[in-house]
Amino acid sequence: MFRGRRLRMNPTIRSLVRENRLQAADFIYPVFVVEGKGIKEEIASMPGQYHYSVDCLDPLLDEMKSLGIRACLLFGIPDHKDACGSEAYNENGIIQKAIRYIRSYDPQMYIIADVCMCEYTDHGHCGILDSRGMVKNDETVSYLQRIALSYARAGADMVAPSDMMDGRIGAIRSALDENGFEYVPIMAYSAKYASNFYGPFREAAHSAPGFGDRKSYQMDPANSKEAMREIAADLQEGADAIIIKPALPYLDIMKEASQRFDVPLCAYNVSGEYAMLVAAVQNGWMKPDVIEESLLCMKRAGANMIITYFALYMAKRLKDEKQ
Repeated sequence: MFRGRRLRMNPTIRSLVRENRLQAADFIYPVFVVEGKGIKEEIASMPGQYHYSVDCLDPLLDEMKSLGIRACLLFGIPDHKDACGSEAYNENGIIQKAIRYIRSYDPQMYIIADVCMCEYTDHGHCGILDSRGMVKNDETVSYLQRIALSYARAGADMVAPSDMMDGRIGAIRSALDENGFEYVPIMAYSAKYASNFYGPFREAAHSAPGFGDRKSYQMDPANSKEAMREIAADLQEGADAIIIKPALPYLDIMKEASQRFDVPLCAYNVSGEYAMLVAAVQNGWMKPDVIEESLLCMKRAGANMIITYFALYMAKRLKDEKQ
């Protein structure tokens, strides 16, 4: 008779045989930066998350360092928006300023810059539109090259294209290489689904589409084989790591990707996942332990790293557990 309980009878043996563990070094913390000064404003749809002006980043960066969180993912909210998202590639844009500031304040912080246009366009879509309101793929890719190159020039360690345009990874790789940034890696949002779990983020980033939706370029939630094709294509074009987004509803995609591709995989624990668990914990519907459980599931499914708004909370919890 198999007696699996022999290895579950007390905390010590459970810890010794644990197959997956979380650590602060697993986490990438998303940071929303805005124009202006003296700004730290809580995001209504994401309790505990904030908009920061660049001059107010110091305490956050200090806290991240003290907790062992050494990577951030930057999202910018500009003052000006237009049809081509010109602030995204403005050499003095909000992300560029944030990159330079963080680089000077904490040289060891690993800075990942999200490459997309939705926060910067006046129509809220992730690219250049044609007369019908459809995103023009190839023209958009040329703008994404400019954005990625601008971020690299500002000092970003890594760029993360999240637009889901065809061919953008190869184009960005070429642009970086041709301009002396061959060592700047690309972490591609390769399996990014047209999900309803992005709602709180779109409020936080002021990036909701002004009309229609993003189903013509983000993936159908019904499809899994398509995700494998997207990942394979991005790797062939030069991606160094892959993001699967959202995380919890798409753990099957993460698992299959981990079995098929021998590359670093990142789970994006998105805003809707965060908001649901925060609400459940605050209302007493679930214990705070559900947060750790949900993140551990991502590691079990094959994620090497996790983009999560819970990064600070979990790093504190893990630190307290060691003391």
